[in-house]
Amino acid sequence: MVHHITKLIAEGEHQQLDFKFEIADAHKIARTLVAFANTDGGRLLVGVKDNGVLAGVRSEEEYYMVEAAAKMYCKPPVDFSVKEWNLNKKNILEIIILKSAGRPHFARQKEGNWVAYHRVGDQNFVVNRILLRVWKLANAPKGVYVKFTDAEKFLLEFLETNDSITLSKFMRLAGISRNKAENILVRFMLLKMLKINFTENLTFFTLALPRT
Repeated sequence: MVHHITKLIAEGEHQQLDFKFEIADAHKIARTLVAFANTDGGRLLVGVKDNGVLAGVRSEEEYYMVEAAAKMYCKPPVDFSVKEWNLNKKNILEIIILKSAGRPHFARQKEGNWVAYHRVGDQNFVVNRILLRVWKLANAPKGVYVKFTDAEKFLLEFLETNDSITLSKFMRLAGISRNKAENILVRFMLLKMLKINFTENLTFFTLALPRT
């Protein structure tokens, strides 16, 4: 019977799975914890190298480092559960983080500032202002309304014939300020009309439903 950890390692790192050879920096691990909590939840395997090779947890201190990161370097604190496995005489920690209903969570940087992260694929990205506002307003008691001015009409018409648009391109083509452009994008995302997409170097927006 294939071991649970072996099955997970075979998946490779992805949006809900990350490998850590060791836990040596509470600030860095806090980023991963908040990224999982802010996105879809996930599992962190401690004692596994990036290539999937088992290294094993070296000491109990690594668990306490995760605990310290979750409580002291995440705001609000990130809840997690832990399972300890022994495979090929190596101890592996499986840290399980659920998707949080209390997002956004922020990770404390070494400089002292607090930054929100989210998970895209196998990477953690800083949450930009637009997505942060969407999260904060998603549970607001007020409803969302959109006034269809020329800027709103332009955006929807542009995306009917183009795959995507960036914030800066929307501002330039519609001739509007950054603040107004962000407000429109936030409202359309709250109404699930737009989807935000991330790559390592670019953030762009697409229609939530495919063009017909």
